[in-house]
Order: sequence, then structure tokens, then C-alpha cells
Amino acid sequence: MGICMSFDRKLIRNGNGWALTINSTILKLLDVNPEVDMVKYVMENDKLIITKSDKKLSDRDKK
Repeated sequence: MGICMSFDRKLIRNGNGWALTINSTILKLLDVNPEVDMVKYVMENDKLIITKSDKKLSDRDKK
């Protein structure tokens, strides 16, 4: 079974919406480099699940 961690975090104002910051420890556990990787988030019942995406930031600019 995987690691189970729990954090209470404050949301911060971001334009007309709200943002959640992800600290470097969590990014390392997810193996996410925020300069090149994207994350995927899914709502499942009443839970927000964040995982590393297969897509890269550079993929986003290719159209």
C-alpha cells in the first residue's frame, strides 16, 4: 500500500478563483517537476485526487 499523508492547507486568492499551493515534499513524492510536468486532478465522490500527468508543459503549446 502507498504512503498516507494528510495536510490542512489554506487556499489563496488567484484572480477570480482560488489556488492550492503544493509544497516541495509533495512534488517530490509525486515525482513532479513544476517547470516541465503537468498534474492531473480528478474529482471522485467528495475527494480531489492529484496525480502526475503523462503530458508535459511543452505539449500544451503544440497545436
